[in-house]
Amino acid sequence: MPEILYNSFRGHGLPGAEMFPSQNAEAVAKLLAQCPVHAKTPLVSSPKLAEIAGIEQLWLKDERARMGLGSFKALGAAYSIAYDAAASRPEDWSKALNGATYATASAGNHGLSVAAGARVFGAKAVIYLAHTVPEAFAERLRALGADVVRAGEDYEASMDAARVDANCNDWNLLSDSTWPGATGPGSRIMEGYLQMAAEAATQIPNEPSHILLQAGVGGLAASVAAHARAVWGDAPVILVVEPAAAPALIESIRLGKLVDTSGPVSSMGRLDCKTPSLVALNGLARDADVFVTISEEEAENGLCEARRTGFDSTTSGVAGIAALLAGVEGVGADAKVLCFLSEGPENG
Repeated sequence: MPEILYNSFRGHGLPGAEMFPSQNAEAVAKLLAQCPVHAKTPLVSSPKLAEIAGIEQLWLKDERARMGLGSFKALGAAYSIAYDAAASRPEDWSKALNGATYATASAGNHGLSVAAGARVFGAKAVIYLAHTVPEAFAERLRALGADVVRAGEDYEASMDAARVDANCNDWNLLSDSTWPGATGPGSRIMEGYLQMAAEAATQIPNEPSHILLQAGVGGLAASVAAHARAVWGDAPVILVVEPAAAPALIESIRLGKLVDTSGPVSSMGRLDCKTPSLVALNGLARDADVFVTISEEEAENGLCEARRTGFDSTTSGVAGIAALLAGVEGVGADAKVLCFLSEGPENG
């Protein structure tokens, strides 16, 4: 059974918290309309998975084809870069950011999103990869017009290199996390994720009783939770799901402050984050009801069941579903659950 922690900060947030996730989904939709590959993703019902989970209904917001990039991450960078493009009041959006460079580190979908977003608006992208990231991913980035720089043996080292070079070259550092003194770009990326939440809220036929949200640094979870509270108020029970190997959010909630955590490498690679995003943590402390960690075995079991019922993904992409299938305390037979299928399979 997954470990759970009930959130004692629900409704008011952590002491001293000042910055929270945006709820302005209308602004996001307006800007994303300028992106030629932007389109809604489907919300689908899965009676088979609902039966396996022993619940009444299960809806999945399927992000596997978002903007042709294969994950929800496309929304964050696309919106953030479009926001910068709009500031120049361009006549030709494809040239709005000529001369600008966006740098980031990535081990997956965020780098693809930065590369694609930069190309749409005429900017350059420089993506920093650890030496452990497969060359096939580097080739995908180059195919989108990005420059690829190898730096360090892990994500943290590659992000350090991106930060140094961005500062030296006057580039825009576009991290998908936030920390004290650096909340702007990461918060805007989170704001982009509101599009996914807003779509789901209009597509779902009934108000969900429970929403399960997978989390790495917490950007997806915090944005969806903020929008859910704006639309449905206190009614849905919101559960945040992390790997047991990377319990950054649950431990921060347990201790009442942002903390660094440690643990072994998780197969849920996109969620294997040992330090939460500051703004995401603030939002989830206010909006989430329960924090959950799942084991590697529970994640793999969830992926197997998802594949068997026609929803191929990764252990990261189905982590919310995996927690549901593992049996989360308080989610009963009459539950009407919303989950997010956040990315396609690794070879998709």
